[in-house]
Amino acid sequence: MNDDKNILGCFFKVGFDPNLNEQDFTNLANTFRPYVWGEKGICDTLKKLKHEDYGKDLKLALFQFNVKPTPLELQRLKDIEPYRAKEKSIGIPIIVTDENFFNKSEEGRYSFLKQSVVQKLDLLAEVVKKKKLDTKMDLLKSDLQKLSIER
Repeated sequence: MNDDKNILGCFFKVGFDPNLNEQDFTNLANTFRPYVWGEKGICDTLKKLKHEDYGKDLKLALFQFNVKPTPLELQRLKDIEPYRAKEKSIGIPIIVTDENFFNKSEEGRYSFLKQSVVQKLDLLAEVVKKKKLDTKMDLLKSDLQKLSIER
């Protein structure tokens, strides 16, 4: 359950690549982590949006950044997870690869993160409409776009 007031949250995990040693795995996580929770990380920016401003049926939309998932992990990922009514939450996977993130400039990386979050809100809006949830998605998306993710 989301005890705080943030409607948007972040989580990331690095794919299990048997070819990576422990140090490579750590380096990969340490390279990505600052973009989510660092000084310029997007999570603090997203936390400015509070769930009570958008309705009563959605308390947390959790952006789940999957960093370099394996082919098996990719097969199991959905565009968006099912709405969990008890928790009033939904998980939203975002796939992070060399092509869309690691091979980009710093500006390109922030651009990818912002673009991904905005695109996933469109999928979330479809779920909200289909489930007839009391969530003001137009307002949420508008407020999100007003926030500056890349700095």
